[in-house]
Amino acid sequence: MKARQAIVALLVTTAISSAAWSEELRIGIKTETSSIDPHWQTLIVNIQIDRHFFDHLIEVGDSMELKPGLATEWKAIDETTWEFKLREGVTWHDGSPFTADDVVFTFARTDQVPNAPAPFSQYTRGKTVKKIDDHTIHISTEGPYPLMATDVAQFAIISRKHGEGATTADYNSGKATIGTGPYKFVEYVPGDRIVMEANADYWGGKPAWDRVVFKPIPAGPARIAALKSGDVDLIDFVPPADINTLKEDPDVAVWQGPSNRPVFLHLDSNRDLSPSIMDNEGNPLWPNPTRDWRVRKAISKAISREAIVDKVMEGNAVIATQLLPEGFFGYNEEIEPEAYDPEGARQLLAEAGYPDGFQITLHGTHDRYINDKQVVEAVAQMVSQIGIKVSLKTHPVATYYTTANTRAFSFWLGSHSVATGEPSAQLNHLIHTTWPGTPYCCTPRGYSNPRVDDIIEAAMVTVDDAAREQLFKDAIAIAVKDVAFIPLHYQLNTWASNPSIKYTDRIDEMTLAQNASKQ
Repeated sequence: MKARQAIVALLVTTAISSAAWSEELRIGIKTETSSIDPHWQTLIVNIQIDRHFFDHLIEVGDSMELKPGLATEWKAIDETTWEFKLREGVTWHDGSPFTADDVVFTFARTDQVPNAPAPFSQYTRGKTVKKIDDHTIHISTEGPYPLMATDVAQFAIISRKHGEGATTADYNSGKATIGTGPYKFVEYVPGDRIVMEANADYWGGKPAWDRVVFKPIPAGPARIAALKSGDVDLIDFVPPADINTLKEDPDVAVWQGPSNRPVFLHLDSNRDLSPSIMDNEGNPLWPNPTRDWRVRKAISKAISREAIVDKVMEGNAVIATQLLPEGFFGYNEEIEPEAYDPEGARQLLAEAGYPDGFQITLHGTHDRYINDKQVVEAVAQMVSQIGIKVSLKTHPVATYYTTANTRAFSFWLGSHSVATGEPSAQLNHLIHTTWPGTPYCCTPRGYSNPRVDDIIEAAMVTVDDAAREQLFKDAIAIAVKDVAFIPLHYQLNTWASNPSIKYTDRIDEMTLAQNASKQ
């Protein structure tokens, strides 16, 4: 009798446990966050996780529109000061109230994260925050600053109570991960899972899912297999080669939308000696040949964007001409795609004094962008055809950008999503000369042109939208002509789910539980 009662009790307990998470969403993601610390690194894969635990003063919608978040309204009250009204009645996950003190603390903390590979201080530097009352703050700058709203939309607001003295490890363990967001931290096991549960008291309404589990599955075939087997309910970054097949599968739903992400190549062109450029005998090559515009142009001409889009990306991409896609504020419609011209490339190399080429290493990721490894493999083959001997090294994204920021690469794959809907971040962080201690401090990319610097700096203080947009267009035109970077393509975002789930695509490619719903 006792044995039977024990079995019944076990069955009841199992049923209750299963029912407790009847609305569980399991998401298979290509790239894992590098940290739960919301101020560790300005990567989309990090930000998409922090948006579950934390809120931003201003939220960015699915189409890059700015929406009220922890701030309900904002306005410029004079040439150098913006006023933000904070949402009342918001509580942190521990029940304590959200106030202006938390915002002031957050602004200070973004610049105080030790060893952060890409800190969010790029959005807070040069800004002074003053508490007016518990639900009003003023943010001041030295001069007019029209992009205030787009800047403050980029980083999460954290709790002063739980953030004071907290380390990145404290966020990774969950000790400090006490946010105001729709989900509460449960568990983070690097390489395996991130688990969260609904915040029933969320100011925006109780989330649709009781429990969400993010599972990093880097390999595309493995993500598809996990979806088909029922191990996960939703996956991101569907490999282009599998999209058409999945569209024909009645047990799978495919969701697609345009991307705001250009994929491009960097060249280390403002140093006389670059670490992975050698002569044909394997000796360091001085001066660095990529300082010569003709060499940069030759490398660009050697690349067939059409082949990358049609063959490597299976048609699920668009040829890129600049740092942002068509339709975005600052897009320069006069710029044409670089024509594939290997013969012209060889002539330029000869004119620059390198008729027999040289040796260079191309670095890229193998777990970050759609078909990223295949893209750099194709580029290496194409550039090798004009006489430049290209070696290829690929890295996990977890260490890739940290290494790139030490200027250890001479030629490498990059991307920078247009998270603000306009190109200020791309111009500031990828094109402007790197100056320590300024908003142009944090992501050295190997290019410098004082004329472009002046135009970018003028745009950042130009209040008139039309005039500012023209300055953006001018800076982009010069940078493209000077081959400050080599644009390749814009990605097309693709998710897949089981048929019971609908996913609303985001142009910034984020995979959010908030965008998944039962259908």
